[in-house]
Amino acid sequence: MKEISDLSLKMDSNGEEKAGLMGTEIEVKDGGFRSKLKALGSFGRKDMFFRADKIDLKSLDIQLAKQLKNTWCKHKVDMPGNQWEIDLSKLELRYELARGTYGIVYKGIYDGRDVAVKLMDWGEDGFARNAETVALRETFQKEVAVWHKLDHANVTKFIGAAMGTNELKIPQKNPTSNGNKSLPARSCCVVVEYLPGGTLKQFLIRNSRKKLAYKTVIKLALDLSRGLSYLHSHKIVHRDVKTENMLLDRNVNLKIADFGVARVEAQNPKDMTGETGTLGYMAPEVLDGKPYNRKCDVYSFSICLWEIYCCDMPYWNLSFSEISYAVVRQNMRPDIPRCCPSALANIMRKCWDPCPDNRPEMDEVVGLLEAINTSKGGGMIPDDQATKCLCLFSSNLRP
Repeated sequence: MKEISDLSLKMDSNGEEKAGLMGTEIEVKDGGFRSKLKALGSFGRKDMFFRADKIDLKSLDIQLAKQLKNTWCKHKVDMPGNQWEIDLSKLELRYELARGTYGIVYKGIYDGRDVAVKLMDWGEDGFARNAETVALRETFQKEVAVWHKLDHANVTKFIGAAMGTNELKIPQKNPTSNGNKSLPARSCCVVVEYLPGGTLKQFLIRNSRKKLAYKTVIKLALDLSRGLSYLHSHKIVHRDVKTENMLLDRNVNLKIADFGVARVEAQNPKDMTGETGTLGYMAPEVLDGKPYNRKCDVYSFSICLWEIYCCDMPYWNLSFSEISYAVVRQNMRPDIPRCCPSALANIMRKCWDPCPDNRPEMDEVVGLLEAINTSKGGGMIPDDQATKCLCLFSSNLRP
């Protein structure tokens, strides 16, 4: 009772907060049923005399949080912003580039510069609870603060982010439609540099017939390994390393992108669990639901390395369930072509070792790749393109 009275006094003594609670609903439990008391005016001390054990305090907390959030949003311009927060008035969305599990990517213009804009929706699907949405947003803020400080030639340049997108409009796919489609209230966006070369996956598909020269293979592998080594040195685990999440510039320089599921590495590996990533690239410990650390990125790198060398897709003829079972229970990995130089093949084998502790650190992988001599060729085709390697025509899988 004292706690409720104190709350009443607080509301009466602060006119702004008192007015903010007008019209809110408080759920009260009575005789096994829930009824709602609606505050149509200000709360007086005599109005607060009801049994405290019948009040749904959780619901009251949610209502208070909403009111405080609304008040903050109205006066947001008077509050100091984050260093990474962008000015949405300078951001213009042009057209959709890609759509994935964690959001939609648009081509856009920010302050006169070509950018890629990833939009994410926090809870508007009707499934996320308020508490889950708040937790996601808090985690996002912490990690964006880390990304903002990253600066590496092989990591997509982070420009900024916004926790709300009410001022943005989504371009309509149908040009005859009137106006733009508004974003959900809980959306947020991440803005990064735009790279015109597309994804590494698209590049490999375009070269699936003629394959890549060995120098190009090692160059792309070094770009990826250096970027991952840099992220790991900052305690960041990407958790979704795959060729679709690697972007290329006009000069085929590779940059790591899509930090949709990245997170700062936990001190206790048990704090990082769950099937996060894309199935064909996921490490056995991740597929098996066990604790994992940055070594899951090392495993995913090995699959990307095989894909870069072969310009082929791993496990293309297996279902998701077959891949998961075979990788975890049968130690299945993509088949390394016979023409693959032993130095590169050994890196693949080390990085996809079933035991995470046996996999090398990414800075060690960088050193191994830098030591490879590409002057004599060794790719799926020689540098002069006179002959082609046919050793993958039978199968690209091994149990």
